[in-house]
Amino acid sequence: MNPQRQLTVVLASLLLGGALLPTSAAQAPSAAEARELAIEAYIYGYPLVTMEYTRRVMTNVAAPKDSHAPMGQFYLSRTYPTAAFRDITAPNADTLYSTAWLDVGKEPYILSLPDQGDRYFLLPMLDGWTNVFQVPGKRTTGDKAQAYAITGPNWKGELPKGVTEYKSPTSIVWILGRTYCTGTAADYQAVHALQDKYALVPLSAYGKPYTPPQGKVDPSIDMKTAVREQVNKLDAGAYFKLLAALMKDNPPAKEDAPMVAKLAKLGIVPGKEFDVSKLDPAVAKALQDVPKVGFERIMGHFKTGGTLVNGWLFTTKTGVYGTDYLQRAFITAIGLGANRPQDAVYPTSEVDAAGKPYSGASKYVVHFPKGQTPPAEAFWSITLYNADYFFVDNPLNKYTVSPRNDLKYNADGSLDLYIQHESPGKDKEANWLPAPKDKFILMMRLYWPKEKDPTILNGTWKPPVVQVAKP
Repeated sequence: MNPQRQLTVVLASLLLGGALLPTSAAQAPSAAEARELAIEAYIYGYPLVTMEYTRRVMTNVAAPKDSHAPMGQFYLSRTYPTAAFRDITAPNADTLYSTAWLDVGKEPYILSLPDQGDRYFLLPMLDGWTNVFQVPGKRTTGDKAQAYAITGPNWKGELPKGVTEYKSPTSIVWILGRTYCTGTAADYQAVHALQDKYALVPLSAYGKPYTPPQGKVDPSIDMKTAVREQVNKLDAGAYFKLLAALMKDNPPAKEDAPMVAKLAKLGIVPGKEFDVSKLDPAVAKALQDVPKVGFERIMGHFKTGGTLVNGWLFTTKTGVYGTDYLQRAFITAIGLGANRPQDAVYPTSEVDAAGKPYSGASKYVVHFPKGQTPPAEAFWSITLYNADYFFVDNPLNKYTVSPRNDLKYNADGSLDLYIQHESPGKDKEANWLPAPKDKFILMMRLYWPKEKDPTILNGTWKPPVVQVAKP
């Protein structure tokens, strides 16, 4: 067993064992204290539980199809997601996804990538807790051919020559690759040719002919309801039972020891079955509203999860979270799979310059003075989502606005973007982001923030205020 994992499990077991011994009333948590502990535990576990539900849905197919692929196989997106896509909140329509779910607890997987030429790409690897533990790509490892062995937390062994080891802290690994694409037929074809050269095989099959096995379809898995809704519907008993089971192969980090101790007070121990019926009846009753309250706290973090600049929540706390469990859960809820800030920053806005929520009943303008468009090395865009962070259906099937739309600049070099329900006119449609009739949310994508001033990462560049258009 991995020493780190062993320490965590032993600590939790000892704590649980102590909790089962005769204790004074002062030592045993009251119903109210247990409820607060459970809310903390809910927030802490939200990423791991969400990842598991996402994995189940995205891998519940016999062969790669429609954004899904069996475990250990790539799904290669050939077009941008549509408004019908519900597997992941806040999807993007700037890059083509190359995604794969792995269980590296049993055996390492070898990932081989081709020479990408000059095209921007990155393949962030997320552990079960949504931390990006490695991110090969143009910014970090260059665009030449490369190969990696993704190994589990307990794996030890030898690797083929020329293969770099990336050790995952958990058995669950999600590769969420992105390759920039303009969306034209010609560019789709060029990206497809690169994607078709991506190779993912178990270590035991490396260098040999390999045909991935057919996936097993589980008819009991809900393939229609959005993952976030499925997670939010879990009662406290089911939620914590799953969390305890998942922590066996996806151990908490070393710095999580204090939280692991709190979980143990409720009987939530890695690898041990959690049974809410064995709790004191008063405690079990106090836990009933924990999922609802826990999720409310997660979503209530919006206004404190970063710095508010000109109506945009601007944070660089993504991809790597340490012990900031509320931030990690919040990003899981609104943008599962977010990159490290060095790769992408996502300013998000819910209100206009007057502080009013966005609505398709109004018309808005985003104005960039000359030379002040986002300083991103790779690309920038603005995406529109509905209140649940999904794309909004519109006649143009246009979900983002960015320089690839051949934007029309003003005579003075400034740029105006139009966000409204109806077309601003044919001459302005390149700069138009179609909005629904009701509430919506805006999110910028700033990929590979420039390292020289003005920069996105140090806050010297600020996103513009979204103004209500003058009649």
